[in-house]
Order: sequence, then structure tokens, then C-alpha cells
Amino acid sequence: MKKFPLLLVALALPSLATGQVVEEIIARVNNQIITSSEFARSKDQLRDDIKRQDPNNADKVYGDREKDVLRDLIDQQLLLEKGKDLGITGDTDLIKQLDQMRKDFKLDSLEDLEKEAEKQGVSWEDFKQTQRNQIITRKVIGDEVGSHLSVGKEEEQKFYDEHKSEMEQPEFVRLSEILVTPKTVAPTPAPPAGTAPSDSGQTQQQAADEAAKEAADAAALSAAESKANDLLKQIHDGADFAEIARKYSDGPSAADGGALGIFERGKLAKPIEDKTFSLKSGEVTDVLRVKQGFAILKVDDHQMAGIPPMKDVLPKIQDALYYDKLQPALRTYLTKLREDAYIDIKPGYIDTGASPNQTKPVETSAAKESNAKKLGKKKHKKTESL
Repeated sequence: MKKFPLLLVALALPSLATGQVVEEIIARVNNQIITSSEFARSKDQLRDDIKRQDPNNADKVYGDREKDVLRDLIDQQLLLEKGKDLGITGDTDLIKQLDQMRKDFKLDSLEDLEKEAEKQGVSWEDFKQTQRNQIITRKVIGDEVGSHLSVGKEEEQKFYDEHKSEMEQPEFVRLSEILVTPKTVAPTPAPPAGTAPSDSGQTQQQAADEAAKEAADAAALSAAESKANDLLKQIHDGADFAEIARKYSDGPSAADGGALGIFERGKLAKPIEDKTFSLKSGEVTDVLRVKQGFAILKVDDHQMAGIPPMKDVLPKIQDALYYDKLQPALRTYLTKLREDAYIDIKPGYIDTGASPNQTKPVETSAAKESNAKKLGKKKHKKTESL
């Protein structure tokens, strides 16, 4: 599926020579405008995205997609206006999305997320508006286009039969972990200043200290093992593995419910591999002694080598078929929105999604005044941020 870039609204830039804001309107979409700075910002963002995704072919890919930048900006504006007509604000989903981003970045509060955004040179309000726009456009596409698409069983079977060779995979397990580490023992304080024990006394003291530390370490190790066994018992009694991991695991994956990722055969230490690859999906290991302490591993998924059965890849097949259908259906829907809208493109710029049935608006003095006000708001917003 073609992803329409949902970019920050570009702000007018002040002219260093005159101190005046110089801006150019390159397109009008109903009562909204698209400026040259928005257009330039979108092209820069597209180039940066392509460089990250496909650095070896960045120039070629950018050359193929640059022509659609204005089309995508117009698409975005049409979808946002449709969302407004449908009463979609995105406010509730925005709160959920921001909180999920906070969790993903392992931040304590939304204030911390705001600081992270501002570190990237993005104002918090612009950041939130970008997220809200994404939510609204996804909702419109889902409600107005996606909900009318269907995938039949015959299509699913045909896709599976035609793509079997692409689905072949090595054996792998997807693991989650609960890690319990022994609590470290603080070093024994040095003797008070001014004391001068004999060599034999000092040696005896050091030996006693080392013996005490070894005993403390052994006790800490035993306590960690007991804790791990208790957690394993809770899991066997029905406790949720991910929830136990979040509450009690000392590993870096605790916040993610212990999720470690996917491991193919040969990628894990032999003892761990032997344990985990002998289990079925959903099964849990015994308490394992590891370098950091004690671990309990859960096999969230265990896929054998070869071509997986259709039932195991059916969700992926359905997604692939859905997005194959969504692409042309969405283009048809956006073409209809264009035909119902008033769109005017400045000479020299091309909307590659234009329909021959579009109506070009007649500009009135009221429209000119409205456009001037919109540009004024952008100038004022930029001035406030400087």
C-alpha cells in the first residue's frame, strides 16, 4: 500500500533582507491553501525517508516519487476535510497514541515526550497536530474505503499457492524472558584512619572479609533462585507471563512484558537452544542458571523449518490481499473527492492525481482575503516560535 506522507505543516520563513515573510501559494484545496514552503518541506522529508529506507537506491526512488509530492499533499488535505465532515476529531486516539509512544521510548510522562520532540526541533503543538492528522486520515480511509473491501477464501488459497516459495522459512522461536539477578553486596568499608594493623592482622581481616562477602554472595544467589522458582510457580498456577515480567523481571525487556524477539536455530547458546527449541508455542522453561542470575523463558511461538501451513500465515495473506485492493480503491475514492472539491494549481506545478472532471474555482475578493488571513496565521505562528 502506498503510504501518503503526513507531514508537519511548513511555516513561512522570514526574508533576512527585508524582514518580511515571503510566501507563495501553489495550490488551493477548497478553503485551504498549500504553500511553497510546505511543498519544499515535503520533498525534503521524502528524500530523508528514502535515504533511511533504501540508501543504495535513494536517488532513483526519489526521482520516481518526487512527482507525486503535490498529489500527496492534496490527498492529505482532502482526507482531513472529509474527516471534519464526518465528525472525526482523533482526540481520544491521540491521547492513546501519545501514551503508547511514551511507553515505547520508556519515558515517565508526556512532559518527557514533549521534551524529546522539542530536542528534535519540533514544537509540541506541531508534533501533536501531525499525529492527529495521521489518526484522522487513517480513520477516514478505514471507514470510507477499507470497510467496503472483502477478501474471499478462494483468493486466500490462490495467494498461498502462488507465493509458497516466498514463505519458506528456517526454524525459529519467539521468546520472552523473566530475569532475576542477585542483589549485589556492598564492599566492606576500609579500616578507620589512624589504625595500623600488623601484617598478620591485616591478612586475617582480609580473609574474614572475603569469606563474609562470599557468604553474602551465596545468600544473594540463593535468594534470587528462590524468587525465580516462586515466579515460575505463579506462572504454572495461571499468572500472566508478561505481567509477571513487567512487575518482577530485572531484565531490560521487562517494560515490554519480557519480549526478546525471534531467534533462528544456531543463534542462541547451545544449552538455551536445546531447552527452548524442544518446547511448543506457549510453553515455559524451568528456572535456568544464566550469567546474570536466573531466567525463565517462554516460547511465544515455535515455527518449524519449511513452508508454514496456511492457517499460520493467513493473517499475513489477508493483509497482503487487503492492501492490494486498497491501493486502487483509495485512488478511486480520492479522485471522487477531487471531483467534488474546488482545486486550483499554480502553473508550473502538477497534481498527478488530478481528474479531468475537477472544477477549477473562480477566485473572488473574499477568497483572496481568506488566503491572506491563512498566510498571516502561518507568519504569526512562525514569529512566535523564533
